[in-house]
Amino acid sequence: MIRFLNNRNFIFLLAIGFGLALPQPAVWTKLMIMPALALVMTLATINVSNDYFLKPRAILIPSLFGILMTYGILGGVILAAAALLINAQNIWIGFVLIAAVPPAVAVIPFTAILEGNVSYTLSGTVASYLAALAIMPLMFWIFIGTGFADPYKLIRIMLLLIVLPLVLSRIILHCNWQDRISPVRGLLTDWGFFIVLYSMIGVNRDLIFSQPLLIVPIAMVVLAATFILGFVIEKVSVLAKVDKKNRVSLVLLGTLKNQGIAGGLAIALFEKEAALPSAVYSVFMILYIMWLDLRRRWP
Repeated sequence: MIRFLNNRNFIFLLAIGFGLALPQPAVWTKLMIMPALALVMTLATINVSNDYFLKPRAILIPSLFGILMTYGILGGVILAAAALLINAQNIWIGFVLIAAVPPAVAVIPFTAILEGNVSYTLSGTVASYLAALAIMPLMFWIFIGTGFADPYKLIRIMLLLIVLPLVLSRIILHCNWQDRISPVRGLLTDWGFFIVLYSMIGVNRDLIFSQPLLIVPIAMVVLAATFILGFVIEKVSVLAKVDKKNRVSLVLLGTLKNQGIAGGLAIALFEKEAALPSAVYSVFMILYIMWLDLRRRWP
């Protein structure tokens, strides 16, 4: 049992199962989404060394490609597919949120697992998070407008989920606490995601069962943004003779978004239905990562 409770895939599947079968506590756990995400982001950004920003030439190309894959390619596909398939306003808002957020924090550890170029992914991820400070409000203004509940709350949330974790991670590195945290870092990250994923599914559980056909167009958009887009990126990268390790980084940066931030923003700023695309995307993301790992193991 302890082994299962330390397994990332089992924890994520447990969150999905509990969210569908036992949704009642989600009313309270949704209040823990922001603190859980701040913790996860702090633990993830420990990977960014203090001298990272002192090497602009080495990180320029992967940084630009990271922003391109996250916002130009993946964000563009999400918005285009959603515009074609989604009619409900709150669901559309949910996809705008997904398109606007930076990459999933999981892209860095999964790059290592899938034997990709970790430095390349790290540069692209950090650049995308910094770019998100400008891109997220801009995309909100263009695709949603300024009519949502509290536009300044978005700024506060971005400070909490992007700026504060970077600052806290610098403090951890400065104090050399990273080695003490290392044994429990993965476990805290996985269970932090458990809170987020469970809450997003739990608060939308009744909607999922009462309107199952609503899930179909959402799933089609997400399928296009993960399995199909990942296949296209990989094939184009092969044709362009991109290094195999860099290819893994491009595929992950071009398919995985930070559903935690998107779902947290949806619940904090909009109707709960706006979190449904993030919940569905999270499920597909887990399946997609499991698929990539399984395919890597094939002889």
